[in-house]
Amino acid sequence: CRVRVAEIRLGKADGHVAAWADRMDAADLYLSVVTLQELEIGVLLVERRDPLQGAIFRAWLNDHVLPAFTGRILSVDTAVVLRSARLHVPDPYLVRDGLIAATALVHGMTVVTRNVADFEPTGVLTINPWNGPKND
Repeated sequence: CRVRVAEIRLGKADGHVAAWADRMDAADLYLSVVTLQELEIGVLLVERRDPLQGAIFRAWLNDHVLPAFTGRILSVDTAVVLRSARLHVPDPYLVRDGLIAATALVHGMTVVTRNVADFEPTGVLTINPWNGPKND
């Protein structure tokens, strides 16, 4: 699964996402290196704009996210790149989303995202926890 990791940051998750995360076994959750890149870019942008908030995000990424996904961060390898390339023909597709979708397809996984429509053209299975039951 690709989890919208930023959504569950420091207990600030949408109720639906929190309920979904509570039902999941953490060992079944994986992170794409592409998602890790997106998180790092986000942290770097916040650090430039607001150093104090950036320090909080940096600590969250380094002290919580990376340790939580130790051994479960999926790389972009030859199989993923070749599968991703097929997603771009005949119609161009977003490179990052293509790599995430291809990673899931190669590994037989599901992409967890709010943007299900963005992944539909790839044929990858998706879950949108924002639409699920909520913790009360």
